[in-house]
Amino acid sequence: MEKRVRQIFYQNTVETEISENLDILLDSIGFWQILLHNDEVNTFDWVIDCLMKICNHTQEQAEQCAWFVHFNGKYAVKVGARDDLKPLCESLQEKGLSAVLIKSE
Repeated sequence: MEKRVRQIFYQNTVETEISENLDILLDSIGFWQILLHNDEVNTFDWVIDCLMKICNHTQEQAEQCAWFVHFNGKYAVKVGARDDLKPLCESLQEKGLSAVLIKSE
């Protein structure tokens, strides 16, 4: 009986560790987005220029994102792994844009 209890406890511990490690992995490799908020400060041209230079958007992609932000108040301008998006989001913020990094649901 004691051996069986130890074995069950060990399996639960391993399953918990695997689950926690999977959550950490998913947080780092995907399901994140840069959410750009509308503001009354930055011009369309500035936003488009920043999206092209920082996020590697084409002119058309950057213009579409700018319009979505303008009409909806916010828009996910880039989706990917957290580690890839964090420096991009910080660069957008340094340029004066209202960008945040959020986990996608």
